[in-house]
Amino acid sequence: MFPASRYSCQAHRCARLLQKIKTEHATPQLYTALHRRACSTVSTPRITTHYTIHPRDKDPRWEGVEMERFADEADVVIVGGGPAGLAAAIRLKQLANKHEKELRVCLVEKAPQIGAHTLSGACLEPSALTELIPDWKERGAPLNTPVTEDVFSILTEKYRIPVPILPGLPMQNHGNYIVRMGNLVRWLGEQAEELGVELYPGYAAAEVLFHEDGSVKGIATNDVGIAKDGSPKDIFERGMELHAKVTLFGEGCHGHLAKQLYNKFNLRENCEPQTYAIGLKELWMIDEKKWRPGRVEHSVGWPLDRNTYGGSFLYHLNEGEPLVALGFVVGLDYTNPYLSPFREFQRWKHHPFVAPTLEGGQRIAYGARALNEGGCQSIPKLTFPGGLLIGCSPGFMNVPKIKGTHTAMKSGMLAAEAIFPKLTIEWQVAILKGLHVPEYAENLKNSWVWKELYAVRNIRPSFHNYFGLYGGMIYTGIFYWIFRGKEPWTLKHCGTDANQLKPAKECTPIEYPKPDGKISFDLLSSVALSGTNHEGDQPPHLTLKDDSIPVARNLGIYDGPEQRFCPAGVYEYVPLDTGNGMRLQINAQNCVHCKTCDIKDPSQNINWVVPEGGGGPAYNGM
Repeated sequence: MFPASRYSCQAHRCARLLQKIKTEHATPQLYTALHRRACSTVSTPRITTHYTIHPRDKDPRWEGVEMERFADEADVVIVGGGPAGLAAAIRLKQLANKHEKELRVCLVEKAPQIGAHTLSGACLEPSALTELIPDWKERGAPLNTPVTEDVFSILTEKYRIPVPILPGLPMQNHGNYIVRMGNLVRWLGEQAEELGVELYPGYAAAEVLFHEDGSVKGIATNDVGIAKDGSPKDIFERGMELHAKVTLFGEGCHGHLAKQLYNKFNLRENCEPQTYAIGLKELWMIDEKKWRPGRVEHSVGWPLDRNTYGGSFLYHLNEGEPLVALGFVVGLDYTNPYLSPFREFQRWKHHPFVAPTLEGGQRIAYGARALNEGGCQSIPKLTFPGGLLIGCSPGFMNVPKIKGTHTAMKSGMLAAEAIFPKLTIEWQVAILKGLHVPEYAENLKNSWVWKELYAVRNIRPSFHNYFGLYGGMIYTGIFYWIFRGKEPWTLKHCGTDANQLKPAKECTPIEYPKPDGKISFDLLSSVALSGTNHEGDQPPHLTLKDDSIPVARNLGIYDGPEQRFCPAGVYEYVPLDTGNGMRLQINAQNCVHCKTCDIKDPSQNINWVVPEGGGGPAYNGM
């Protein structure tokens, strides 16, 4: 389990002790204490230089550096320029204009342009968009491909089993549109600006600010001009503070600031742990003879086994050229540390039912993101003094539909409608402390969003049975299609995704075929298509709470699963310069901001924080 060629004797003893602790079910506190003592004599290369782990006030290099931040005031600050944040901003300004009120709404987005970090399948249910902007067609919304055909399959290694999509099943897409979500988000940004919303792309919200009474005061944007070793550059500039009467957090899945708010206000006290999936996507230009605009294909089964949740999509777009969007989703509650979602995706494309569509085509884009899959039982408390959670940050995705944009947008609209009366009536109180708006959560539970999510609440957890995929499909057929989710019980998830991996010695390595460069591809050439770029001389934003844990525990027990679950090649284990042992190397410049590492790390030692604003993927209409 611990080959001598890969570890020094000291590291070997450390790893054995950690395995003994794990086997004896030691408490996390005891594990941490013994881990540090056992590894104290092992030389661990320093990986993390970020100020969230190594405070500046203890670093002599920061002495005398001006740290004052400029502050600005707004009525509402929104973190995240996705569908939820933009829907909230638009609705706020619509209400302000209708009631002839002055309302300053500021939205910050870490991507360099609105929509540049947006990635989704995406088959859009337009209900929320129609509520928000009824004349979206006349305004030129980029919804160009109505769904004309639905295909659902169970795949075996060589064959396809067609499954009829009966009326009323979640996978039915009649009335929906195949869209490029980045283009739609960019269009929403234009609508927001026309209404007077102040958009600030390229500014990452790095910190939550609080009033003296503990309520949220606003946010601070990221500092810039910090060297990779954590020291200030000559061009160092402090971020700015944005104060607001109320702050909306719509960061997307597994938000960096939302994690802090969960702990600060104990928001997850009365809900199930969130469970996630990773979705990988490619855009292809295919042979026009194989192009069927409006066709939607979904599949489950091969190459995943019956106990690994996941599936695929292949959508034929109608945007003037023969484009298809295809992707693969893998639930992050999988147990085998040797599984690679990226390689499963590449293998799936070679299925006899899929490959003919792609043969002779050209791949033009790649990306990945994490998805919330916990459903309504995993939604945390949504309101707290001074702030609200909206969109994919708390998790409003309808998992069996594989759709969350319409529910995310509606959550932003409901938040705006709950906030607006408070802003106009209680503005004097709001200056002194952050507004608490519990009406938002009440309104959401009385809306179609909650009704929709509650009806499908048991479909995702029903897959945790001996028969796995097939048992879950039977459950869905009986209790959703027949009874519409009215069963008098709510199933639970299996716990956090990070706790589901089995030790490597209990699992069988997965042999993946080499990519052929025509249909399947290697990881680094895929990342190149994402347009990902970060300023190289900045501290890695993939921070480790303890730099010694990756080799001692993740590599020692789980054979370094971060090398496989990361869809961008950020993590790799390489030999020490001495040739005696291994070290973790973090290629932060590759990061596509999917947050999978923060979610799936079995040691929960990785903490994703925002890089300098403007860095990350450059998705062009993904």
